[in-house]
This record gives sequence, C-alpha cells and structure tokens, in this order.
Amino acid sequence: MSVAVIANLTVFVGILYFLFSQQQKQNTLSRLVLIGLVTGSGFGLALQLIYGEGNAAIAQTLDWVKVVGSGYVGLLKMIIMPLVMVSMISAVVKLDKSGSLGKISGLTIGVLLFTTAISALIGIGVTHVFGLTAEGLTEGARETARIAVLESRAGRVADLTIPQMLVSFIPTNPFADMTGNRSTSIIAVVIFSVLIGIAARKVMVEKEELTQPITTFVEVAQSTVMRLVKMIMALTPYGIAALMAKVVATSSASDILNLLGFIVASYVAIGLMFLVHGFLVSLVA
Repeated sequence: MSVAVIANLTVFVGILYFLFSQQQKQNTLSRLVLIGLVTGSGFGLALQLIYGEGNAAIAQTLDWVKVVGSGYVGLLKMIIMPLVMVSMISAVVKLDKSGSLGKISGLTIGVLLFTTAISALIGIGVTHVFGLTAEGLTEGARETARIAVLESRAGRVADLTIPQMLVSFIPTNPFADMTGNRSTSIIAVVIFSVLIGIAARKVMVEKEELTQPITTFVEVAQSTVMRLVKMIMALTPYGIAALMAKVVATSSASDILNLLGFIVASYVAIGLMFLVHGFLVSLVA
C-alpha cells in the first residue's frame, strides 16, 4: 500500500469520524444523509482532480472504501426478508377477528401486486419523460453479472402463463425464497409468513395456555428485528458517503451529470409512489 493510498484512507476515515460526531449531536437522519452525500462526493471529486481518472491510487483507495459501501448495501439486503416475515406474522397473530384473516391476507397480497405494477409503470413513465438511457453508466464485473441474472429471470417470467405465474407464488422452499433467488421470492415469503401466522393462531385457539408465550415470542421477534433495522439505518450516512465517493471518483463529468438526472428522476418517481401509497392509506383510514 503506497503512501498516497494511506493518506487517502486517512482522509476518508476522517470523513467517517466527522459523520459520527454529527450523529452524536442528534442531527436528523435526513440531514446526516445529506452531509454524507456531500462529503463523499467531495472526497471522490478530490481523488479524481488530484490523481486523474483511472489512476491506480484511486482504485486501491476505493477497494477499501468499498468495504463500507458494499457492507452497508449487504446489510440492507440482509434485513429485508426478516422484516417482511416478522411483520406479516405479527399482523396475523394480533388480529382480533380470525374471520377477517382471509380477507386481510388476500388484500395484503393484492395490494403488494398492485403497488408493484404501479411502481413499474411509474418507473417506465419517468424513464421516458427524463430520457434516461444506459449510455454513460459505469459498468463493472458485478453489474454485468447482475444484468445477466436479471435477463435470465426476465426470460423465465416472460415464458410463464398466468396460471403458471400464480403457482410460482407458492413457496416450495421458503428458506431459499428468503435468499431472494426467485423473482417472486417476496410474495412467496409473504404467503409463507401468513400461513405461519394462521398456524400460530390455530394453536392459540386449541391450546389457550400457549397464547401468551406465542404472543410474547412474536413481539420479541418483531421488536428485535425493528431494532436491527434502526441500527442499520443509522449506518446510512456512512454507506452513502462511501458509495458516492466511488461513483464520483470513477465517473467522468458527463457521467456525473447523467447521474444527477437519474437522481432527480428517482426522487420524482419516489414522490409519485408516496402519492400512490397515501391514496391507498386514505381508502382504509
């Protein structure tokens, strides 16, 4: 490791410490994320201005910076399935009226499918409005491999009939679905979690002495997972700083402008989805 790389990493550690100090001052998460975005982008821009695009010192520095960024993304992926599972089980177990269970389960899956379809349409629409293309995007080995996986999944889904697609929602191996290895993994986990909740409720009816232990266990599991979510979300400013440093340091000026356009389009799409969810909430409020 060269002296330049050590110096770069020292600066990056300083940025992380600065973010930590701001976090200790009880700043809001949104403000901390903005600080992380600005400092990370500034660090990446400084690397590019000092060393020039494609310099070996930048690559070696980013290898270490990527530990923070990729680690954060990995933690986000890790928590998705447990969060979905405990939330669904808890919702079913805590139902006051078991007669409404089928209605709520069907409604949950229906809303999930509906919002997925709406988000896809919004994504397509925003992409066309902003004229976004894949030109100028930085594509590495990991991105190429991911694209190949997505293309293979798209091919499999395109060949399915509607009955076959409905069958694919059934969780044949819930533990495999928890790894997200299928395009319908989320829906399969939702169905599996609802079934677990139904089974738990039946046990509570058949053996009343187990009602309190089951309820306590579900509450403990949900509280633990939600606390884990908060812990991971607290790492967001550090992850954003590392990810932005990598993007800016490895992109040309035109690529960065394209990225800014993509960010604006993303916020527009997110805003539209907030409106959709707000409308759905207003229907049941």
